[in-house]
Amino acid sequence: MTVPLNRSLLPHRISTYDLHVFAAIAEAGSITRGAESMHLSLAAASTRLQKMEHALGTELLHRSKLGVRLTDAGRTLLRHAGRLERELEILHAEMAAFAHGIRSTVRVLCNTAAMTEYLPPLIGRFLAEHQEVDIDLRELGSQDVLSAMRQEQADIGIVADYVRTEGLSTRFFREDRLVAVFPSVRRPRQTTSVQFADLLTHPFVGLPSESGLSRFIQNQAIQYGRGIHYRVRVRSLDTVVSLVADEVGIAIIPETTARRLASPKIDLLPLEDPWANRKLLLCTASDAVPEGPAAVFLDYLSGSALAR
Repeated sequence: MTVPLNRSLLPHRISTYDLHVFAAIAEAGSITRGAESMHLSLAAASTRLQKMEHALGTELLHRSKLGVRLTDAGRTLLRHAGRLERELEILHAEMAAFAHGIRSTVRVLCNTAAMTEYLPPLIGRFLAEHQEVDIDLRELGSQDVLSAMRQEQADIGIVADYVRTEGLSTRFFREDRLVAVFPSVRRPRQTTSVQFADLLTHPFVGLPSESGLSRFIQNQAIQYGRGIHYRVRVRSLDTVVSLVADEVGIAIIPETTARRLASPKIDLLPLEDPWANRKLLLCTASDAVPEGPAAVFLDYLSGSALAR
């Protein structure tokens, strides 16, 4: 015999609407005003709030005649509610893209050099020719790209060849040489190249500490038991070079960037260190051949390397 399900005994499941109600109450500082903003009766809003607290096993609000204020648990829930709302907005946007005929997204992870120098013009041409495709592009350090690729978090990865790529298929993409950039007035005289260790007494300008290039350079400094004094960190390599030209400090950047932004106010010197001469590699999972748009984009990137 089937026992009928008694839904009154089931725990309350918190819905996204519950979170909207809670956020409205928290913002208003009052259950009454929060309920009004959600077009709910005071009783209905209070019931939803009580069921959430029961489900979570803790109070979310301190109640008083003057209104309500968040408990520690309430602040935590509000923070997660905001994050979930943003993720839902992203979800709706992506689903809307499908509804408008954009049927595929290629996930690409890459290091700083690929993100700033090599991919932008290629992606522009590719997307113009493939209107049905989106590209989800994110920057990570090369080691983090490999970790994500091994967990199948992306279709294509682009890394510098100083990392170990066992378990992945690789193809050559670009040469990526790093150089030191100086204000012209401070360039070491009578030299045509420089060792990284000799630069560590200079103040630097760089990208944020979480960027792949900054982490790579910092790791090289650690090999010498030294730190790097950054006078300022900024979001783009263009701004880095501009600050070097203003004599704020020196920088280590891809040679392609330095030459693209060349001016009489800056000079570049090749680094003598072997690690400064890098190759960028296209990576894919070795046990799965990319299909569909991912395969098309991979071939497009590979073809651009051969065409150089």
